[in-house]
Amino acid sequence: MRDWLERRQSWIYLAFILAGLAIGLGLPEMTSRLEAFLWPLLGGLLYATFTQVPLTRIGQGMKDGRFMAALLLGNFVVIPLVLGGLMAILPMSPAVQAGVLLVLLVPCTDWFISFTHLGKGDAGRAIAATPVLLLVQLLALPIYLWLFLGVEWLQSAISHHLLSAFGGLILTPLALAWATECLAKRSLNARRCVHGLGMLPVPLLALVVFVIAASQVTTVADLSGVLLKVWLIFVAYLIFAAFLGKTLGTIFQLPTRSARTLTFSFGTRNSFVVLPIALTLPEAWHAAAVVIVFQSLVELFGMVAYLTWVPGKLLPEPSHA
Repeated sequence: MRDWLERRQSWIYLAFILAGLAIGLGLPEMTSRLEAFLWPLLGGLLYATFTQVPLTRIGQGMKDGRFMAALLLGNFVVIPLVLGGLMAILPMSPAVQAGVLLVLLVPCTDWFISFTHLGKGDAGRAIAATPVLLLVQLLALPIYLWLFLGVEWLQSAISHHLLSAFGGLILTPLALAWATECLAKRSLNARRCVHGLGMLPVPLLALVVFVIAASQVTTVADLSGVLLKVWLIFVAYLIFAAFLGKTLGTIFQLPTRSARTLTFSFGTRNSFVVLPIALTLPEAWHAAAVVIVFQSLVELFGMVAYLTWVPGKLLPEPSHA
């Protein structure tokens, strides 16, 4: 069932987004009731997602030095530098710019593993590296936003709601997931629970995007022209990320499967973690949340293309004479 959901998740999210837009347009009085479910859904989504991240294996993830160096260099140095240059030359509103930066600056820690496996990468390395990626991005994201958006933006964005969201919707599920994983090492029932939780991220995210689409339908309508521009940015980013994975794989002399893993890491972004942050921004910044949801949809269809292109054309198995 989990494989079935993950293979069809792009279409599932698209269907729920369209349904949410229809509800928002046809029954606007329902949106306030739906919004009451958003934060519990997000909390459950992040907890279920984090339980699938091997948080107790951070030390194991650091054992492959060349792979980890390439992974960290690409995700936390090269990509932020390219994005910073891009934001400096592209005319976009601050809210849209914030959404683009929020979602593209941090690497994925969940479906990155699934797509790596499906795309014939090294899923073992992906699993071991994931907790390291999560820890580094939580530390690095505030610094990136301060550097790229400035002190004034940070001061206007930081509020009691933002701090509460970060603590309640990110750190708390993270701590609970870590405790669950520790318990699963000693308890068969806990291991079964973790396995069952692996079924939840796709349906929970579908419900989250449904609620956001319904409640932000007017923002989506206002952003229709802007979304076309950011669609081009997100598609260009996917192409750039793929070639970055190939380039760093060559520079660091990594095996083909490890280079594919780099490519899937660079191509997938962590919309789950940054979405709660965007949703706590002042009303003038609500476009950021719409941009993040839109990026995740573009990314999922991009990953479908990656599954054929990366192992078939970009990084095929080396031929042996």
